[in-house]
Amino acid sequence: MKVAIGGPLKLAFRPWVEGLENIPAEGPAILASNHLSFSDSFFLPAVLDRKVTFIAKAEYFTTPGVKGRMTAAFFKGVGQLPVDRSGARGAGEAAIRSGIEVLERGELFGIYPEGTRSPDGRLYRGKPGGLARVALATGAPVIPVAMIDTEKIQPPGQVMPKLMRPGIRIGKPLDFTRYQGMEHDRFVLRAVTDEVMYEIMKLSGQEYVDMYATAMKRQLAEAAKAEKEAERAARAAVARADKEQAEKVKAAMEQADRGPSER
Repeated sequence: MKVAIGGPLKLAFRPWVEGLENIPAEGPAILASNHLSFSDSFFLPAVLDRKVTFIAKAEYFTTPGVKGRMTAAFFKGVGQLPVDRSGARGAGEAAIRSGIEVLERGELFGIYPEGTRSPDGRLYRGKPGGLARVALATGAPVIPVAMIDTEKIQPPGQVMPKLMRPGIRIGKPLDFTRYQGMEHDRFVLRAVTDEVMYEIMKLSGQEYVDMYATAMKRQLAEAAKAEKEAERAARAAVARADKEQAEKVKAAMEQADRGPSER
């Protein structure tokens, strides 16, 4: 897949990279990145010599039919790991187990601490469950990564990608072994996550928003829904007013028609 996808991707978009020397030549490490675009999971592995394993929902691997098999082959080829989101605690626990297994094999594990793509290009608060727990459970170093301008390549609603140069900045590894054994302390998890997010913010230059991206997406969805409802209500009000006006005009015309005959 590095040849089939990575090569053409680098040739077409020519991504620039800073800090490649911070990626260890061997051994486990966690790549914690901001998340601007679906393409982040392709550009980052494309510029590295080593394989990076990200997590993806299991539905990408279990869809039946020819298209489903092709999708599964594609995600497996680019290093995506299926995560079953069913169960008591869903995707969070599955992601943690998957991350630990990848790191125990001495590989690179990629994770997006924000938990979802940024809805507006800003950097949102990191979720403390996955990243911090995996780091403390394994002792693997956390390498902050900043994806630059990937959201501009194919904005929502745009079919064809825009040919432009995205960037990748890779920071120095962060060591959290001082907290090992404390992966169930929520204050420690928060501190570890916030330290990583601060480094990502410095690398990316993004504006930081102290709320979860999922919460912002809910707010935006609710605002969009309210706006649509307001538009429907406005159209309905205009329609009622037009109907009332038409009825008044009709009544006036009928009255005018009756007038001469009555006289």
